[in-house]
Amino acid sequence: GLTMISWIVVGVFLMFQIVIAMNVIPVYLTDSSVKSIIEELPNDDKAKKASARELKTMIVKRLNINSIYTVKAEHIKVKKTREGMTATIEYEPRGALIGNLEYIVSFKHEAVINTLK
Repeated sequence: GLTMISWIVVGVFLMFQIVIAMNVIPVYLTDSSVKSIIEELPNDDKAKKASARELKTMIVKRLNINSIYTVKAEHIKVKKTREGMTATIEYEPRGALIGNLEYIVSFKHEAVINTLK
């Protein structure tokens, strides 16, 4: 069996894991929405006809509709390529865990949109 001190150490370890999970899991849930937004772009007829500026505005509006406020317009880059346009969302959500202990998670999603000519 475990002694009382061993149980306390195990309990503290489990509580720390729970605190991390409670703070980081919502970040990954939000990222799954961001990922689905960017993955839908190549199949969207409006995106195929849009200019680079219009495409960026379209992405920002979709993020706002889904209540995703951690991704800002400056995290979105749209570049013209031979195939059409490449939309990239790269961001790093940060947050506090306990006291001055923080987490940083990096995400990067990219989609190639073939423009209609």
